[in-house]
Amino acid sequence: MTKSIDIMPKPSHPYPLPVPGILLDWEDVPRPIVIRPHDMARGEEVPLHRHGRGQLVYAHKGLALVNTAHGAWVMPPNRAVWVPSNLDHGVKAIADTAMASLFVTPGTVANLPKTCAVVEVPKLLRELILRANAFEDLYDQNGPDGRVIAVIIDMLETLKEVPLHLPMPRDERLKRIAEAIVLTPADTRTQRQWGDSFGVSERTLARLFPQQTGMSFGHWRQQARLMAALGRLADGEPVVSIALDLGYASQSAFIAMFKKALGTTPGQYFRK
Repeated sequence: MTKSIDIMPKPSHPYPLPVPGILLDWEDVPRPIVIRPHDMARGEEVPLHRHGRGQLVYAHKGLALVNTAHGAWVMPPNRAVWVPSNLDHGVKAIADTAMASLFVTPGTVANLPKTCAVVEVPKLLRELILRANAFEDLYDQNGPDGRVIAVIIDMLETLKEVPLHLPMPRDERLKRIAEAIVLTPADTRTQRQWGDSFGVSERTLARLFPQQTGMSFGHWRQQARLMAALGRLADGEPVVSIALDLGYASQSAFIAMFKKALGTTPGQYFRK
């Protein structure tokens, strides 16, 4: 059963909701970036909300979704989701997740995407974010903390958008199937078997998936496996173990899928 997080406005909460006529303390902090660490248990979610700062949502452990009216973006390891200011969005944990949110004052970083997007998080930026998690809101801008934030801002200017977002279906039945596949991408159930498990006919599944995601069910599942693989490859796991864990018959079958999707082998992709 899905659990909702209490998000009554509190300065210490990572996702406070704006209240008409009331300026929230965290929004008013005179710093270019406010960072909030936050853990979410599997199934917890933050309902749709918005805030005046842009938000970089980075899950350094686990797996989570960022939802908007236009779809959802999955955060595998080494990826983050950028949410522009004043955009209604929610967050849902697919697994137990530890995350950090960087709330960025508009105008601080010029080159961030204008729409919701998945971006790469380089290793140095990951380490800086984890360090900055412990900073006070009113960190000393002229001291060591301020210098760390300055480097973070410089790195945000160079973030690359990843054209590998995983569009999530809107239909609740299809959404539950999609979330189950994201959580267990090696599951080899057929389209019909997935439908039977969640009370959806194979015909309905085949019709609605392309309508709501722009992909066939099979293509969508392959994309989910690819995104799961990218995070593990970036962490240095062997290709053969990833291939078998994700349900591929062999390492060569996995490499063929990867090359077809990204135009290069896993080794060449990460060397580049």
